[in-house]
Amino acid sequence: MGSDALNRARDKMVQAGVDPVAIDVFAHYFRLLEHGETGMIPESAIDPHDMESLDDVEVSDDVAADAIASTVVIKLNGGLGTSMGMDRAKSLLCVRRGLSFLDIIARQVLFLREKYDVRLPLLFMNSFRTSADTMAALARYDQLPVDGLPLEFLQNKEPKLLAKDLSPATWSRNPDLEWCPPGHGDIYTALLGTGLLDQMIAAGYRYAFVSNSDNLGAVPDARVAGWFASTGAPFAIEATRRTPSDKKGGHFARRKSDGRIILRETAQTPESDRKALADVDRHRYTSTNNLWFDLATMRETLRARQGVLGLPLIRNTKHLDPSDPTTPEVIQIETAMGAAIEVFEDARTIAVGRDRFVPVKTTDDLLVLRSDIYDLGADFVLDMDGGTLPYVALDPEFYKFVDDFDKRFPEGAPSLRHATRFTVTGDWTFGRGVSVEGDVELDRPRSAQRVAAGTVLGADA
Repeated sequence: MGSDALNRARDKMVQAGVDPVAIDVFAHYFRLLEHGETGMIPESAIDPHDMESLDDVEVSDDVAADAIASTVVIKLNGGLGTSMGMDRAKSLLCVRRGLSFLDIIARQVLFLREKYDVRLPLLFMNSFRTSADTMAALARYDQLPVDGLPLEFLQNKEPKLLAKDLSPATWSRNPDLEWCPPGHGDIYTALLGTGLLDQMIAAGYRYAFVSNSDNLGAVPDARVAGWFASTGAPFAIEATRRTPSDKKGGHFARRKSDGRIILRETAQTPESDRKALADVDRHRYTSTNNLWFDLATMRETLRARQGVLGLPLIRNTKHLDPSDPTTPEVIQIETAMGAAIEVFEDARTIAVGRDRFVPVKTTDDLLVLRSDIYDLGADFVLDMDGGTLPYVALDPEFYKFVDDFDKRFPEGAPSLRHATRFTVTGDWTFGRGVSVEGDVELDRPRSAQRVAAGTVLGADA
């Protein structure tokens, strides 16, 4: 049975054709929400977590080749890039040499197939908003599909819940706004509900490598695959050292009660513990969201739990229309896929270089990615020039959205190879061949200004 609000939400999902497994998972988290579960993880309940480094691991070529031959690559591709003013799949954004995220991902996989003589399937977990655009863009890569497996599967959707009474929200002006994704933790539910776990195992694959489509550093690396296979672990996540730019992000820790590795997200951190969250010397590692898992063990665990893996609840409070603060306050029930690490007793983490973590969440990140900080090799892997990324902060009033950003860098990104910090306040447009050296800050001008072509910005220039 259940409460009236839950029954109404379930009915709405049934009418929308949502998979029954996903409805049961939603109901599980709804009941937690009704009983006051917040998903918070206080600092007093955890200890810092240390780990081995990939640099110190020996993996033979044979082990690496065998492991990558048994791997399926899955990219999370449900995001529209709305925070950057986009209304289509963020992975369609041009990032290097006229190539989009999707182009580079496809070419990385095709290169590895040829190098190792393996099938290496590539699947995208799309949302109902990104599916059509993504599949149209991938149509040019007719060699990409692998027999017996689809190129895409769809993540589930769930109703937004009114904060006042947890009833499913309605919005006649735009019914699409009544729905939200359940967070990327939905990948496990979707793989089970679509039957893809069974298909991949039946096709002879043992491991899945999952990462975000906006992280071009997340290449399905054979050496990492070999390390994971040699551990015999059911689940693993690649981690990287936190930097000051990661202060507000999640981190790994050990739960005191049972010693298991957990991933604490910002939304799970009490306000009183935000100082500890920001301490990058105490909590040294953040998740790249590049994870590996054993397909058979995942299927066995999901079946034993009736499809509910038991990821920690993330209670996300927003407005029904995120762009309109006058619309009703709603709660979105979410889970994070990396949180599955605490489900498996023998789960592992491994520290990797920052080159495997190149996410693009803002136009600040996009500027770095488009700059000469990175080269794109023949294998379509990003190679970083130098050892340190510059800190970039662009004025959100003028650069937050991609269209505005592109107008102000019409001739391409400036050189950032010798920059340590680049802060732009106000409306500046940059000509061709501008270079930034050292610590540079452009203050707000009285009116829009242009940095002339060939200008070298820097204290010693």
